[in-house]
This record gives sequence, C-alpha cells and structure tokens, in this order.
Amino acid sequence: MNSHADDILARAVSVFNKAPARQGYKGRVHVGVDLGTAYTVLVVLDEDGQPLAGRYQFAQIVRDGLVVDFIGAMQILSRMKAEVEADLGFALESAATSYPPGVAPAEVKATQNVVIGAGLECEHFVDEPTAANALLQIKDGAVVDVGGGTTGVAIFKDGEVVYTADEATGGTQFTLVLSGALGVSFEEAENIKKDPKRARSLYPLVRPVMQKVGSIVAHHIAPYDVKTIHLVGGTSGMPGMADIVAEMTGIPTKLPSHPMFVTPIGIAMHDREDKTATPPQK
Repeated sequence: MNSHADDILARAVSVFNKAPARQGYKGRVHVGVDLGTAYTVLVVLDEDGQPLAGRYQFAQIVRDGLVVDFIGAMQILSRMKAEVEADLGFALESAATSYPPGVAPAEVKATQNVVIGAGLECEHFVDEPTAANALLQIKDGAVVDVGGGTTGVAIFKDGEVVYTADEATGGTQFTLVLSGALGVSFEEAENIKKDPKRARSLYPLVRPVMQKVGSIVAHHIAPYDVKTIHLVGGTSGMPGMADIVAEMTGIPTKLPSHPMFVTPIGIAMHDREDKTATPPQK
C-alpha cells in the first residue's frame, strides 16, 4: 500500500470519534457513509482528501449487505451526522454510500434511502472493493473486503475493475463460532473477539473460518493472474487472517494498519458534489 494511504489512515484514527482538531474549517468537504454489517461509519474529508472528522459505531442494522433495520439505521446515521456537524460547526449536505458487489438494485436503493432519510443528498454509490481502491490505488491485483457479513472480491487490471464477487462469510460467522465454542452470548463473543489480549488463544477456534474466507478468495481469483491480494474491512484485521489467505491462495497478501477505515474513506472520495461547508440552519 502506498505511503499516502498510510498517512490518511493514521489521520483517520486520530480524528474519528473525537472532536476534530481543525474546528473552524471553511473549505469544501466530501462525505462517505458505510452501512456495514457490524459497524456504521460516517467520514468527512476536507478538500485535499484528508480526514476531517468522523464517527463509527457497532450496529447490527445490515445483514449480508441488506438493510434489515431501516429506522434504526436512519436514527444512528442522523445522530452521527448531528454530532459531527456540532463538532465542525457547519452542516453536511451530501454523501456517497456503498454496497457489496452483486446485491440487487432494490437493496442499493434501500441503502441510499437510509442516507437520504438522515438528511443527506445521496446521488453517488459504489461497490465496496472499488471504494477501497479509491484510497489504495491498486493498478493490478485483488482487493478483498472482509466485513461483518460478507467477503467481497474485486480484481483490478490496469486500474480498472474486471471482476467482482461477494459471498456471505465475515465477522458475524467468527462471532457465532466463538459464541458456540465458549458458551457465551453473541454480544459477549463479539467483545471477546475484539480483545487483542485474547487473540492468540482464540486463533485455533477461528482458524477454520479464516480458511473459509481464504477458500472464497482462492475460488474467485483463480481465473486471473493475480500477483498481490490487498485485504480491507474490519474483520481482515484479525490476527492471522492475512497469513491464512496467503496460505490458501499461494499469493502474497497485504494488510493496512487500520483496515476498517479503508472502504469508508474510499466511499467519501466518491462524493463528487464537492460542496463548500455551510453553517447549520438556526
């Protein structure tokens, strides 16, 4: 991954879920909304494509790329929008959003309607791996988005998408395995999964699910001459994931330092309205 993307991801971590350091910003902004199976993320980029502010929250409002709690999704996003606007001191007017490859147009429309319902214009949407590549800038290779519910694969050739696919295996499956193996609730298993101190002891339990992800990737990239795989998405950050995918595919596999934010930032880069920040209406 290029150093520019590394710098942007580091900047995102420093401002998301925090009051922004650049209060009083008056330039143009680009906004992205990622309604994930596990996390909902709102990203605001400045006119230079640098993270200005953002929010992320665990929320089970989407399942396998489909919005299953429209009202809950709209309420969460509305609250995030209001918090970011209060921090920045101006209103957010438009946003881009995303969808897993291969979902029905009606489901893409449902995601768009959540964004509109939260008070944002939404004319631009993009599939998740393509959004991720807006930040990664991969010319040739595969971008694999391992999210909360699905694993999305996109093959790039000369910077253009030549193939996309999506299968229903992701973070939810890891949590279900841990819930059953440890005899705890789904919610408790989710918290255990995210505890870095327990990663080593949990690895033998979740390794088979990692291998399933690896087999999905191997199947979809087999017809193509892929030299490098780039993992993104929150679940891809689980310790051992990149090694398992490399083992299952026989292809070098790279992982950014903060994979959960790659796709949301890329989504914001597709918000082409380029509107100037405006003060909220009194």
